[in-house]
Amino acid sequence: MSGGKLPEGWVGPQLDEIATDINYGYTASSTSENIGPKMLRITDIQDNKVDWNSVPFCKIEDNQKNKYLLCNGDLVFARTGATVGKSFLINEDISNIVFASYLIRVRCNKKINSHYLSYFFRSPTYWSQITEFSAGIGQPNVNGSKLKKLNLPLTSVYEQKIIAEKLDTLLAQVDSTKARLEQIPQILKRFRQAVLAAAASGRLTNKWRENYTPKEEINLIASKYKPTDSLFKQAKLSLPEIPQSWYVVPSAHLIDYVTSGSRGWANYYSTEGALFLRMSNVRYNTTRLDLQDLQFVNLPGHVEGKRSLVKIDDLIISLTADVGRVARIDKDLGEAYINQHLALLRPNNNINSEYFALSIAAQNIGIKQIQSLKRGATKVGLGLDDIRSLAIPLPSLEEQHEIVRRVEQLFAWADTIEKQVNNALTRVNNLTQSILAKAFRGELTAQWRAENPDLISGENSAAALLEKIKAERATSDGKKTSRKKS
Repeated sequence: MSGGKLPEGWVGPQLDEIATDINYGYTASSTSENIGPKMLRITDIQDNKVDWNSVPFCKIEDNQKNKYLLCNGDLVFARTGATVGKSFLINEDISNIVFASYLIRVRCNKKINSHYLSYFFRSPTYWSQITEFSAGIGQPNVNGSKLKKLNLPLTSVYEQKIIAEKLDTLLAQVDSTKARLEQIPQILKRFRQAVLAAAASGRLTNKWRENYTPKEEINLIASKYKPTDSLFKQAKLSLPEIPQSWYVVPSAHLIDYVTSGSRGWANYYSTEGALFLRMSNVRYNTTRLDLQDLQFVNLPGHVEGKRSLVKIDDLIISLTADVGRVARIDKDLGEAYINQHLALLRPNNNINSEYFALSIAAQNIGIKQIQSLKRGATKVGLGLDDIRSLAIPLPSLEEQHEIVRRVEQLFAWADTIEKQVNNALTRVNNLTQSILAKAFRGELTAQWRAENPDLISGENSAAALLEKIKAERATSDGKKTSRKKS
């Protein structure tokens, strides 16, 4: 099938031809108080599921309630908002539940397989029609009149059942695969943190130390900065066991320069100019700078910004809110500054800048200390005295370099896996739409049709089914007219 052509024996009615009712929902305020029936809203439908226990109640007169009651086999559509066009099948026996005004209920003839229809309303063919309906409209929306005009691929009742069953099986497999893939990023997150913890506590280089003797002992270059003794003592208490050959050094002795960022620069925001690094540019579980969300500043001549100008190998650390996120400047950013929610540390020659960063990023080293040092009543924060007083486990420079090399190697492996997982997730997400498209082109059941011609022809054909539905409607409409006359 191509160009929208239906398989032989299928018909393409509009939804209005097979629906017995297309109706808007009830307008009322919802409440947690049990004052009437439950009222299903758009927001109650999450990931194609409804937690009926959390659906609120509403007040409605008895003479109106029957018009809005939902039952097994009904389909409801979001007619506005972020989920416009999305549908949900009532796939269980429920009672005393109405639907809210931002939903449209579609109730079809009982001869139509509701599961088959539900799958169609997730297919590319359906969504292309919804997009076409919304063309030229600022806010996409769906209404009853538009839904009535939807074209549907209709086959025999037997083939509808086969298609629905095949989709149940195939899409369950897709969902299972997707669920397993979606777990991997969290596993990789824990892996990266485990690597950082092993690196900064010496476990990552246990074997290396057995076979290697440092060429020179650790001799610290004097620094102009000093820690706050009480804070340093507090920080040391949270350290894990480290190798005997390592020292515990206050971060003040490992820096040439430390400062917090510039305040009040929001007035200088621009679409071009100097890069202005913010909290969003540093993340947990990595020492890489995140440059996806960039802000620039165009500084007037009288503003002195050199104090917070960053250079290669500088570290920046978050001081407020999510404290302790750290990134190393690993390349020339040109003219770039930090805002007041970040601290800038410029390491001296006592420490490898990347090792410094990963020590702070490690949950069992820097993050644990920062959690014990953070303060502030309404806004958790750190001061520069806290930053200068961090207790850093310090091996020889040779071992620092080896640790950095190993961490980079392991992180590169994790990055490769994560990229493969993301690519696989993209393919899996596309697979759902591909399977649905094949189903409603008749491709999933081509062999079944060839093997069961009697179930799709004559009285069992889609055309005969549609005629029966039309005949039932004509009879029903006639009865309604007679009742009105009497």
